Amino acid sequence: MSSITSLGIGSGLDLNGLLGQMQEAEQAKLDPIAQQVESQQVQISAYGEIQSALSTFGDSLGNLNDPSLYQSVTAEVSGGAVQASAGPEASPGRFEVEVGNTATASNLTSERVADLDTIVSKDGGELQLSFEDDSLDHAVAIAADSTLEDVRDAINADPDASVNASIVFDGEGHRLTLMSQGTGEQASITGTDFADLAAGNLADDPGDTVAQAGQDANLSVNGIDITSPTNQIEDAIQGVSLTLQEPGSSEISVTQDTGSIREAVTGFVESYNELKGTTDRLTDFNGEEGEAGPLIGDSAVRTIESSLRNELSAGEMQDGELSLLSDMGLSLSVDGTLALDGQQLDASLANDPDAVAGFFAGNDESAGLAGRLESTTEQLLSSNGALEGSINSAENRIDSLEERFERTEQSIDQTIDRYRTQFQQLDSMMGQMQQTSNYLTEQLNGLGGGQGGGGMGGMM
Repeated sequence: MSSITSLGIGSGLDLNGLLGQMQEAEQAKLDPIAQQVESQQVQISAYGEIQSALSTFGDSLGNLNDPSLYQSVTAEVSGGAVQASAGPEASPGRFEVEVGNTATASNLTSERVADLDTIVSKDGGELQLSFEDDSLDHAVAIAADSTLEDVRDAINADPDASVNASIVFDGEGHRLTLMSQGTGEQASITGTDFADLAAGNLADDPGDTVAQAGQDANLSVNGIDITSPTNQIEDAIQGVSLTLQEPGSSEISVTQDTGSIREAVTGFVESYNELKGTTDRLTDFNGEEGEAGPLIGDSAVRTIESSLRNELSAGEMQDGELSLLSDMGLSLSVDGTLALDGQQLDASLANDPDAVAGFFAGNDESAGLAGRLESTTEQLLSSNGALEGSINSAENRIDSLEERFERTEQSIDQTIDRYRTQFQQLDSMMGQMQQTSNYLTEQLNGLGGGQGGGGMGGMM
Protein backbone atom coordinates (compact mmCIF):
# COMPACT_ATOMS: atom_id res chain seq x y z
CA MET A 1 0.00 0.00 0.00
CA SER A 2 1.67 3.29 -1.06
CA SER A 3 2.07 6.20 1.40
CA ILE A 4 0.11 9.43 0.99
CA THR A 5 2.44 12.31 0.01
CA SER A 6 -0.09 15.07 -0.79
CA LEU A 7 -3.00 16.10 1.41
CA GLY A 8 -6.41 15.07 0.08
CA ILE A 9 -5.21 12.35 -2.34
CA GLY A 10 -6.12 9.57 0.02
CA SER A 11 -9.32 11.02 1.40
CA GLY A 12 -10.53 13.07 -1.53
CA LEU A 13 -11.05 16.00 0.86
CA ASP A 14 -9.71 19.57 0.35
CA LEU A 15 -7.35 19.25 3.30
CA ASN A 16 -4.85 21.75 1.79
CA GLY A 17 -7.58 24.42 1.64
CA LEU A 18 -8.69 23.60 5.16
CA LEU A 19 -5.11 23.78 6.44
CA GLY A 20 -4.67 27.15 4.71
CA GLN A 21 -7.77 28.53 6.41
CA MET A 22 -6.56 27.30 9.78
CA GLN A 23 -3.12 28.88 9.16
CA GLU A 24 -4.75 32.18 8.20
CA ALA A 25 -6.82 32.09 11.40
CA GLU A 26 -3.70 31.40 13.46
CA GLN A 27 -1.74 34.20 11.73
CA ALA A 28 -4.48 36.63 12.76
CA LYS A 29 -3.15 36.29 16.30
CA LEU A 30 -0.12 38.34 15.15
CA ASP A 31 -2.17 41.33 13.98
CA PRO A 32 -2.91 42.82 17.44
CA ILE A 33 0.76 42.54 18.36
CA ALA A 34 1.86 44.24 15.13
CA GLN A 35 -0.69 46.98 15.69
CA GLN A 36 0.66 47.58 19.19
CA VAL A 37 4.22 47.80 17.83
CA GLU A 38 3.08 50.30 15.20
CA SER A 39 1.28 52.35 17.87
CA GLN A 40 4.45 52.53 19.97
CA GLN A 41 6.51 53.55 16.93
CA VAL A 42 4.01 56.31 16.13
CA GLN A 43 4.30 57.53 19.73
CA ILE A 44 8.12 57.57 19.52
CA SER A 45 7.90 59.60 16.30
CA ALA A 46 5.49 62.01 18.03
CA TYR A 47 7.86 62.37 20.97
CA GLY A 48 10.60 63.18 18.45
CA GLU A 49 8.47 66.01 17.01
CA ILE A 50 8.01 67.47 20.49
CA GLN A 51 11.73 67.12 21.22
CA SER A 52 12.55 69.07 18.05
CA ALA A 53 10.04 71.83 18.83
CA LEU A 54 11.22 72.01 22.45
CA SER A 55 14.85 72.22 21.32
CA THR A 56 14.02 75.10 18.97
CA PHE A 57 12.23 76.82 21.84
CA GLY A 58 15.35 76.33 23.97
CA ASP A 59 17.51 78.00 21.31
CA SER A 60 15.27 81.08 21.38
CA LEU A 61 15.62 81.20 25.16
CA GLY A 62 19.40 81.10 24.86
CA ASN A 63 19.30 84.28 22.77
CA LEU A 64 16.91 86.00 25.18
CA ASN A 65 18.97 84.97 28.22
CA ASP A 66 22.23 86.40 26.84
CA PRO A 67 23.11 89.59 28.80
CA SER A 68 25.11 90.93 25.85
CA LEU A 69 21.85 91.20 23.89
CA TYR A 70 20.74 94.05 26.14
CA GLN A 71 24.13 95.77 25.97
CA SER A 72 24.36 95.87 22.21
CA VAL A 73 24.23 99.23 20.50
CA THR A 74 23.87 100.38 16.94
CA ALA A 75 25.28 103.37 15.08
CA GLU A 76 23.16 105.38 12.68
CA VAL A 77 24.90 107.83 10.35
CA SER A 78 23.55 110.81 8.49
CA GLY A 79 25.75 112.41 5.86
CA GLY A 80 28.13 110.72 3.44
CA ALA A 81 31.48 111.59 5.00
CA VAL A 82 31.84 108.42 7.09
CA GLN A 83 30.41 104.97 7.74
CA ALA A 84 30.24 103.72 11.32
CA SER A 85 29.66 100.46 13.22
CA ALA A 86 29.29 100.15 16.97
CA GLY A 87 30.76 97.37 19.11
CA PRO A 88 29.77 96.20 22.62
CA GLU A 89 32.05 98.77 24.28
CA ALA A 90 30.32 101.73 22.66
CA SER A 91 28.17 104.01 24.79
CA PRO A 92 25.05 105.80 23.57
CA GLY A 93 25.70 109.33 22.34
CA ARG A 94 25.72 111.72 19.39
CA PHE A 95 28.90 112.70 17.55
CA GLU A 96 29.60 115.35 14.89
CA VAL A 97 32.33 114.27 12.45
CA GLU A 98 34.01 116.63 9.97
CA VAL A 99 36.33 115.06 7.37
CA GLY A 100 38.85 117.51 5.90
CA ASN A 101 40.48 114.95 3.62
CA THR A 102 40.76 111.20 3.43
CA ALA A 103 44.05 109.28 3.57
CA THR A 104 45.55 108.55 0.16
CA ALA A 105 48.26 106.28 -1.20
CA SER A 106 51.37 107.62 -2.90
CA ASN A 107 52.39 107.10 -6.55
CA LEU A 108 55.76 107.16 -8.27
CA THR A 109 56.17 106.79 -12.05
CA SER A 110 59.54 105.87 -13.61
CA GLU A 111 61.30 107.15 -16.72
CA ARG A 112 60.12 105.98 -20.16
CA VAL A 113 61.01 102.83 -22.06
CA ALA A 114 60.33 103.02 -25.79
CA ASP A 115 58.81 99.57 -26.33
CA LEU A 116 57.41 96.84 -24.08
CA ASP A 117 59.79 94.27 -25.62
CA THR A 118 62.85 96.40 -24.83
CA ILE A 119 65.28 94.62 -22.51
CA VAL A 120 65.40 96.89 -19.47
CA SER A 121 68.09 95.02 -17.58
CA LYS A 122 70.40 92.78 -19.59
CA ASP A 123 72.46 91.58 -16.62
CA GLY A 124 69.74 91.76 -13.99
CA GLY A 125 70.24 93.22 -10.53
CA GLU A 126 68.21 94.83 -7.76
CA LEU A 127 65.61 97.58 -7.99
CA GLN A 128 65.87 99.77 -4.90
CA LEU A 129 62.62 101.17 -3.48
CA SER A 130 62.73 104.02 -0.96
CA PHE A 131 59.93 105.19 1.36
CA GLU A 132 59.21 108.07 3.70
CA ASP A 133 59.32 105.47 6.45
CA ASP A 134 62.77 104.00 5.80
CA SER A 135 61.80 100.77 7.57
CA LEU A 136 59.85 99.99 4.39
CA ASP A 137 62.91 100.39 2.12
CA HIS A 138 63.41 97.26 0.03
CA ALA A 139 65.37 95.84 -2.93
CA VAL A 140 63.51 93.72 -5.49
CA ALA A 141 65.53 91.10 -7.37
CA ILE A 142 65.36 91.58 -11.17
CA ALA A 143 66.36 88.72 -13.47
CA ALA A 144 68.65 89.13 -16.46
CA ASP A 145 67.07 90.05 -19.79
CA SER A 146 63.97 91.45 -18.08
CA THR A 147 61.53 93.61 -19.99
CA LEU A 148 59.43 96.30 -18.36
CA GLU A 149 56.65 93.73 -17.90
CA ASP A 150 59.10 91.33 -16.23
CA VAL A 151 60.14 94.09 -13.81
CA ARG A 152 56.48 94.76 -13.02
CA ASP A 153 55.81 91.08 -12.37
CA ALA A 154 58.88 90.73 -10.13
CA ILE A 155 57.73 93.64 -7.97
CA ASN A 156 54.20 92.30 -7.64
CA ALA A 157 55.54 88.83 -6.74
CA ASP A 158 57.67 90.21 -3.89
CA PRO A 159 55.59 90.24 -0.66
CA ASP A 160 57.94 92.79 0.94
CA ALA A 161 57.85 95.37 -1.85
CA SER A 162 55.07 97.45 -0.14
CA VAL A 163 53.94 98.68 -3.56
CA ASN A 164 51.78 97.50 -6.44
CA ALA A 165 53.33 97.90 -9.89
CA SER A 166 51.66 98.55 -13.23
CA ILE A 167 52.56 99.96 -16.63
CA VAL A 168 51.16 103.11 -18.22
CA PHE A 169 51.65 104.56 -21.70
CA ASP A 170 51.92 108.33 -21.69
CA GLY A 171 51.75 108.81 -25.45
CA GLU A 172 55.53 108.82 -25.88
CA GLY A 173 56.64 105.67 -24.13
CA HIS A 174 55.91 103.12 -21.45
CA ARG A 175 56.49 103.84 -17.78
CA LEU A 176 56.55 101.74 -14.64
CA THR A 177 54.17 103.18 -12.03
CA LEU A 178 54.29 102.20 -8.37
CA MET A 179 51.48 102.75 -5.87
CA SER A 180 52.13 102.28 -2.17
CA GLN A 181 50.07 99.53 -0.57
CA GLY A 182 49.52 101.64 2.53
CA THR A 183 47.92 105.07 2.77
CA GLY A 184 49.27 108.09 4.57
CA GLU A 185 52.40 110.18 4.49
CA GLN A 186 54.77 107.65 6.08
CA ALA A 187 53.83 104.92 3.60
CA SER A 188 54.77 107.15 0.63
CA ILE A 189 57.26 105.80 -1.87
CA THR A 190 59.85 108.52 -2.41
CA GLY A 191 62.32 107.12 -4.90
CA THR A 192 63.67 104.27 -7.02
CA ASP A 193 66.88 103.59 -8.98
CA PHE A 194 65.02 102.39 -12.05
CA ALA A 195 67.12 104.68 -14.30
CA ASP A 196 70.36 103.10 -13.03
CA LEU A 197 68.98 99.56 -13.47
CA ALA A 198 67.90 100.35 -17.05
CA ALA A 199 70.96 102.44 -17.95
CA GLY A 200 71.32 102.68 -21.73
CA ASN A 201 67.94 101.05 -22.32
CA LEU A 202 65.63 103.99 -21.66
CA ALA A 203 63.84 105.89 -24.41
CA ASP A 204 65.68 108.67 -26.22
CA ASP A 205 63.50 111.07 -24.24
CA PRO A 206 63.10 109.23 -20.90
CA GLY A 207 61.47 112.13 -19.11
CA ASP A 208 61.57 112.64 -15.37
CA THR A 209 60.07 110.56 -12.60
CA VAL A 210 56.66 111.73 -11.44
CA ALA A 211 55.90 111.44 -7.72
CA GLN A 212 52.71 112.08 -5.80
CA ALA A 213 53.07 111.77 -2.04
CA GLY A 214 50.46 110.04 0.09
CA GLN A 215 48.61 112.07 2.68
CA ASP A 216 47.16 111.40 6.10
CA ALA A 217 43.47 111.73 6.81
CA ASN A 218 42.36 114.82 8.71
CA LEU A 219 39.07 114.89 10.61
CA SER A 220 37.47 116.19 13.77
CA VAL A 221 35.07 114.46 16.18
CA ASN A 222 32.98 116.89 18.23
CA GLY A 223 35.58 119.57 17.49
CA ILE A 224 38.62 117.45 18.39
CA ASP A 225 41.16 117.31 15.54
CA ILE A 226 42.44 113.86 14.57
CA THR A 227 45.07 112.75 12.05
CA SER A 228 45.25 109.18 10.75
CA PRO A 229 47.41 107.43 8.16
CA THR A 230 44.41 105.28 7.15
CA ASN A 231 40.73 105.81 6.50
CA GLN A 232 39.82 103.20 9.11
CA ILE A 233 39.58 104.97 12.47
CA GLU A 234 39.22 102.67 15.47
CA ASP A 235 39.95 104.77 18.55
CA ALA A 236 38.41 108.19 17.93
CA ILE A 237 35.09 107.13 19.54
CA GLN A 238 35.30 104.27 22.02
CA GLY A 239 33.72 101.12 20.65
CA VAL A 240 32.89 102.74 17.29
CA SER A 241 34.72 102.01 14.04
CA LEU A 242 34.76 104.83 11.49
CA THR A 243 35.44 104.42 7.79
CA LEU A 244 36.16 107.72 6.06
CA GLN A 245 34.42 108.05 2.70
CA GLU A 246 34.92 111.62 1.48
CA PRO A 247 35.46 115.17 2.72
CA GLY A 248 32.33 116.52 4.39
CA SER A 249 30.16 116.23 7.49
CA SER A 250 28.36 113.34 9.16
CA GLU A 251 26.39 112.91 12.37
CA ILE A 252 26.64 109.60 14.22
CA SER A 253 23.97 108.54 16.69
CA VAL A 254 24.88 105.58 18.92
CA THR A 255 21.80 104.07 20.56
CA GLN A 256 20.81 100.83 22.21
CA ASP A 257 20.00 98.15 19.64
CA THR A 258 16.37 97.61 20.62
CA GLY A 259 15.70 95.99 17.26
CA SER A 260 17.79 92.94 18.23
CA ILE A 261 15.96 92.66 21.56
CA ARG A 262 12.58 92.89 19.84
CA GLU A 263 13.68 90.24 17.33
CA ALA A 264 14.75 87.93 20.17
CA VAL A 265 11.42 88.39 21.98
CA THR A 266 9.51 87.76 18.76
CA GLY A 267 11.53 84.59 18.15
CA PHE A 268 10.75 83.45 21.69
CA VAL A 269 7.00 83.96 21.16
CA GLU A 270 6.98 82.24 17.76
CA SER A 271 8.94 79.20 18.93
CA TYR A 272 6.72 78.80 22.00
CA ASN A 273 3.60 78.95 19.86
CA GLU A 274 5.06 76.41 17.43
CA LEU A 275 5.73 74.11 20.39
CA LYS A 276 2.17 74.64 21.64
CA GLY A 277 0.79 73.92 18.18
CA THR A 278 2.80 70.70 17.98
CA THR A 279 1.59 69.43 21.37
CA ASP A 280 -2.02 70.36 20.55
CA ARG A 281 -1.92 68.49 17.24
CA LEU A 282 -0.45 65.37 18.83
CA THR A 283 -2.86 65.31 21.79
CA ASP A 284 -6.13 66.42 20.18
CA PHE A 285 -9.13 64.24 19.30
CA ASN A 286 -10.55 64.83 15.84
CA GLY A 287 -14.28 64.42 16.34
CA GLU A 288 -15.10 64.60 12.64
CA GLU A 289 -12.73 61.83 11.65
CA GLY A 290 -12.97 59.99 14.96
CA GLU A 291 -9.18 59.88 15.30
CA ALA A 292 -7.21 60.53 18.45
CA GLY A 293 -3.75 62.06 18.46
CA PRO A 294 -0.95 59.59 19.21
CA LEU A 295 -0.17 61.32 22.52
CA ILE A 296 -3.69 62.09 23.71
CA GLY A 297 -3.69 62.04 27.52
CA ASP A 298 0.09 61.49 27.61
CA SER A 299 1.62 62.32 30.99
CA ALA A 300 4.95 63.51 29.53
CA VAL A 301 3.20 66.11 27.38
CA ARG A 302 1.13 67.28 30.36
CA THR A 303 4.37 67.64 32.37
CA ILE A 304 5.95 69.77 29.64
CA GLU A 305 2.94 72.04 29.23
CA SER A 306 2.38 72.56 32.95
CA SER A 307 6.10 73.20 33.65
CA LEU A 308 6.36 75.88 30.97
CA ARG A 309 3.01 77.45 31.82
CA ASN A 310 3.97 77.73 35.51
CA GLU A 311 7.16 79.60 34.61
CA LEU A 312 5.34 81.93 32.22
CA SER A 313 2.70 82.75 34.82
CA ALA A 314 5.23 83.66 37.50
CA GLY A 315 6.35 87.29 37.78
CA GLU A 316 9.79 88.79 38.31
CA MET A 317 10.77 90.80 41.40
CA GLN A 318 12.88 93.80 40.43
CA ASP A 319 13.85 96.44 42.98
CA GLY A 320 11.03 95.24 45.23
CA GLU A 321 8.42 95.48 42.49
CA LEU A 322 6.72 92.63 40.67
CA SER A 323 6.99 92.64 36.88
CA LEU A 324 4.62 90.51 34.80
CA LEU A 325 4.47 89.30 31.22
CA SER A 326 2.05 92.10 30.44
CA ASP A 327 4.68 94.70 31.36
CA MET A 328 6.78 93.35 28.48
CA GLY A 329 3.85 93.33 26.07
CA LEU A 330 3.30 89.58 26.43
CA SER A 331 0.16 87.69 27.40
CA LEU A 332 -1.12 84.12 27.50
CA SER A 333 -4.16 83.72 25.26
CA VAL A 334 -7.17 81.56 26.05
CA ASP A 335 -5.85 78.83 23.75
CA GLY A 336 -2.56 78.75 25.65
CA THR A 337 -0.45 80.56 23.03
CA LEU A 338 1.62 83.68 23.66
CA ALA A 339 0.63 87.03 22.17
CA LEU A 340 2.98 90.00 21.73
CA ASP A 341 1.98 93.65 21.93
CA GLY A 342 4.82 95.27 20.00
CA GLN A 343 3.91 98.81 21.05
CA GLN A 344 3.99 97.88 24.74
CA LEU A 345 7.36 96.17 24.33
CA ASP A 346 8.80 99.17 22.47
CA ALA A 347 7.52 101.47 25.22
CA SER A 348 9.18 99.33 27.89
CA LEU A 349 12.45 99.30 25.96
CA ALA A 350 12.33 103.07 25.56
CA ASN A 351 11.31 103.88 29.15
CA ASP A 352 13.29 101.29 31.14
CA PRO A 353 15.54 99.03 29.08
CA ASP A 354 17.26 97.75 32.23
CA ALA A 355 13.92 96.45 33.53
CA VAL A 356 13.42 94.53 30.28
CA ALA A 357 16.91 93.05 30.57
CA GLY A 358 16.29 92.08 34.19
CA PHE A 359 12.92 90.52 33.41
CA PHE A 360 14.27 88.21 30.71
CA ALA A 361 17.97 87.73 31.58
CA GLY A 362 17.90 88.35 35.34
CA ASN A 363 20.99 89.51 37.21
CA ASP A 364 23.95 88.13 39.13
CA GLU A 365 21.70 87.05 41.99
CA SER A 366 18.80 85.39 40.22
CA ALA A 367 17.76 84.16 36.79
CA GLY A 368 15.13 85.94 34.73
CA LEU A 369 12.22 84.40 32.86
CA ALA A 370 14.37 83.24 29.94
CA GLY A 371 16.95 81.71 32.28
CA ARG A 372 14.36 79.78 34.27
CA LEU A 373 12.60 78.56 31.13
CA GLU A 374 15.94 77.56 29.63
CA SER A 375 16.78 75.46 32.72
CA THR A 376 13.33 73.87 32.62
CA THR A 377 13.69 73.08 28.93
CA GLU A 378 17.14 71.55 29.42
CA GLN A 379 15.78 69.34 32.20
CA LEU A 380 12.83 68.24 30.06
CA LEU A 381 15.20 67.34 27.22
CA SER A 382 17.78 65.62 29.45
CA SER A 383 18.31 61.87 29.65
CA ASN A 384 16.38 61.93 32.93
CA GLY A 385 13.58 64.08 31.54
CA ALA A 386 9.96 63.18 30.94
CA LEU A 387 10.36 62.85 27.18
CA GLU A 388 13.38 60.56 27.24
CA GLY A 389 11.70 58.42 29.90
CA SER A 390 8.61 58.03 27.74
CA ILE A 391 10.70 57.19 24.67
CA ASN A 392 12.67 54.56 26.62
CA SER A 393 9.44 53.04 27.92
CA ALA A 394 7.99 52.86 24.41
CA GLU A 395 11.19 51.27 23.07
CA ASN A 396 11.14 48.71 25.88
CA ARG A 397 7.51 47.89 25.07
CA ILE A 398 8.45 47.42 21.42
CA ASP A 399 11.25 45.03 22.41
CA SER A 400 8.82 43.07 24.57
CA LEU A 401 6.19 43.01 21.82
CA GLU A 402 8.71 41.86 19.23
CA GLU A 403 9.74 39.00 21.51
CA ARG A 404 6.06 38.14 21.99
CA PHE A 405 5.56 38.35 18.21
CA GLU A 406 8.44 35.93 17.66
CA ARG A 407 7.12 33.49 20.29
CA THR A 408 3.64 33.64 18.78
CA GLU A 409 5.06 32.98 15.30
CA GLN A 410 6.90 29.95 16.61
CA SER A 411 3.72 28.71 18.34
CA ILE A 412 1.72 29.19 15.13
CA ASP A 413 4.33 27.27 13.13
CA GLN A 414 4.22 24.44 15.65
CA THR A 415 0.40 24.40 15.60
CA ILE A 416 0.26 24.31 11.81
CA ASP A 417 2.89 21.56 11.72
CA ARG A 418 0.78 19.59 14.20
CA TYR A 419 -2.36 20.12 12.10
CA ARG A 420 -0.48 19.08 8.97
CA THR A 421 0.70 15.88 10.64
CA GLN A 422 -2.79 15.10 11.86
CA PHE A 423 -4.24 15.77 8.41
CA GLN A 424 -1.62 13.54 6.85
CA GLN A 425 -2.53 10.79 9.30
CA LEU A 426 -6.24 11.33 8.60
CA ASP A 427 -5.63 11.31 4.86
CA SER A 428 -3.58 8.14 5.11
CA MET A 429 -6.11 6.39 7.34
CA MET A 430 -9.03 7.31 5.09
CA GLY A 431 -7.06 6.18 2.07
CA GLN A 432 -6.44 2.83 3.70
CA MET A 433 -10.09 2.54 4.68
CA GLN A 434 -11.10 3.29 1.10
CA GLN A 435 -8.78 0.61 -0.21
CA THR A 436 -10.13 -1.88 2.33
CA SER A 437 -13.68 -0.96 1.36
CA ASN A 438 -12.90 -1.45 -2.29
CA TYR A 439 -11.30 -4.83 -1.59
CA LEU A 440 -14.26 -6.06 0.48
CA THR A 441 -16.68 -4.88 -2.20
CA GLU A 442 -14.81 -6.85 -4.82
CA GLN A 443 -14.79 -9.95 -2.61
CA LEU A 444 -18.46 -9.68 -1.84
CA ASN A 445 -19.26 -9.19 -5.48
CA GLY A 446 -17.26 -12.28 -6.28
CA LEU A 447 -19.00 -14.38 -3.69
CA GLY A 448 -22.43 -13.28 -4.84
CA GLY A 449 -21.70 -14.24 -8.49
CA GLY A 450 -20.57 -17.82 -7.59
CA GLN A 451 -23.62 -18.71 -5.58
CA GLY A 452 -25.97 -17.45 -8.23
CA GLY A 453 -24.34 -19.59 -10.98
CA GLY A 454 -24.51 -22.88 -8.99
CA GLY A 455 -28.20 -22.49 -8.28
CA MET A 456 -29.14 -22.04 -11.90
CA GLY A 457 -27.17 -25.12 -12.95
CA GLY A 458 -29.05 -27.33 -10.49
CA MET A 459 -32.34 -26.13 -11.72
CA MET A 460 -31.38 -26.99 -15.21
